[in-house]
Amino acid sequence: MTLPDFDLETAAMAGGASRVCGVDEVGRGPLCGPVVAAAVILDPARIPEGLNDSKKLTAKRREALYAQILDMAIVGVGEATVAEIDEINILQASHLAMIRAIENLAVVPDFALVDGKHLPKALTLPADPVIKGDATSVSIAAASIVAKTWRDRMMATLAQQFPGYGWERNQGYPTKEHLQSIHRLGITPHHRRSFKPIHNILYQAKNLTS
Repeated sequence: MTLPDFDLETAAMAGGASRVCGVDEVGRGPLCGPVVAAAVILDPARIPEGLNDSKKLTAKRREALYAQILDMAIVGVGEATVAEIDEINILQASHLAMIRAIENLAVVPDFALVDGKHLPKALTLPADPVIKGDATSVSIAAASIVAKTWRDRMMATLAQQFPGYGWERNQGYPTKEHLQSIHRLGITPHHRRSFKPIHNILYQAKNLTS
C-alpha cells in the first residue's frame, strides 16, 4: 500500500513557502449535520507515522493519530451549518468550512494544498487543488483525519439528543437504518432540507396535509 508523502509540501517550500497547510473536508454526503473541514500545518521534523486517507483507517487508529496530530501540528477546524448548506449548496458550504478552518489556524499559512478538483473562490493565499489529496499528501491526510474524527464525535453527541437514527454508527449518511428511522421518527432540525431524500419526504408530507 502506497502511503501519502511530503513531496508536495517539499515542492511548495522549494518555491518559497515556509508554512504549508493541508486542507480537507468531511460530510458532503450525509443527510444531516454540518460539513466539517480541517487545515493542518505539519512540522517536517515531527510527522506522525501512518498518516493516510481517513477512510482507510479504523476508528481506533484515527483516534490515535488525531491525538498525535493535535500534539505535533498546528490545526484549525471549520464548519458550515445545515442552514448554510441548504442556503448555498453543499459544495459552496464545504469550501466555506475550508476557509474557516484555515482562518482558525494559530499562524497564517503561506501556501495551501486543498483536497479536490476546485479551490474555494474566497481563498486568498497561493494554493494547489489536489485530486485524491488525502492519499497523496500527508498534510491533507492529517486534515482528513482531524475533520473525520471531529465530525464523528459531533454526530455521536447529536445521536444522544436525537436517539433512534443511529447517527453514532452512520454519521448521518443515508443508510437503510437512517432512512427507515426518518420515516418512523420524522425529520429533525439537523436534517438538510435541500437534500433530495429529505426534500421528497417533506414534499410528500405537505401534499398529504394540503
